[in-house]
This record gives sequence, C-alpha cells and structure tokens, in this order.
Amino acid sequence: MNSEFVIAVHSLVLLAHRPEGMASSEEIAANVCTHPARVRKVLGCLRKLGFVATREGSGGGYKLTQEPDNVTLADVYRAMAAGSLAPSWCSGNPEMDCLVGSNMQDVMNSVFCGAEKQLESYFSQITIGSMLAQIKERQHV
Repeated sequence: MNSEFVIAVHSLVLLAHRPEGMASSEEIAANVCTHPARVRKVLGCLRKLGFVATREGSGGGYKLTQEPDNVTLADVYRAMAAGSLAPSWCSGNPEMDCLVGSNMQDVMNSVFCGAEKQLESYFSQITIGSMLAQIKERQHV
C-alpha cells in the first residue's frame, strides 16, 4: 500500500465532511498531517479521474464531485495504488536450472494478483460515505 492512497482517502472523507464541500490544499494538508505539495499531487490525480474539481482564487480549493456513498475504496485504490501490493523485486530467475528458482517469480506474481483481487473486493464494500459515518459514530462514543 502506498501513502498516496491514504492521502487520497483522507482527503475525500474530509471533503465529504465539509458542509460547503470545499477545502484548500493547505487545509487538507494540515488535516492529513503532510505537505500541501503532496496533497496537490494526489488531488491532481483525483481531479483527472473525476473524483474532485478545483476552483481557483479566493475561497477556492478542491471539491468532491461525486456522492460519498458512490465512491468506494476500491475506486480510490485502482486510481492511486493498483499494483502496489506486489513487491518490486521477487526472488528466483526463469533462466535458472532449478525447479523452484525458475518458477518462483511466476508463482509469487499469481499470489500477489490473488491478494490484490481480494483486497479490491474488500475495498469495494467500503465507501467514502461509510468511512465518514464511522468517524461521526466515534464522536458519540
């Protein structure tokens, strides 16, 4: 999992929470506890994919363009982190003269593909709206 996914989810939940639905990158960054440039990079990607819109100038910022209950974590994962579950390096080499060494990369790739499908399936059950509802419930505990 990568930090861009976490920043994206946090930002979308924050925007869903905002009554006016608008927040600047500085406001979002302060809430996420990261640098505004990182937030702008992540939200730029979300903007290109239609999750948020931007408004320039005074009172401008980012605004959620979709209903929070219609945006799943699977949508955000596919946008920001698809493929990040698999390691960038895998042991073995298909050219090796060893049954294990020559097949380990393919077997591990299938393991990570299966894990990613399971993760996306789980994430498809969680929406930005349901996360906001969980946060609001914790306020009453």
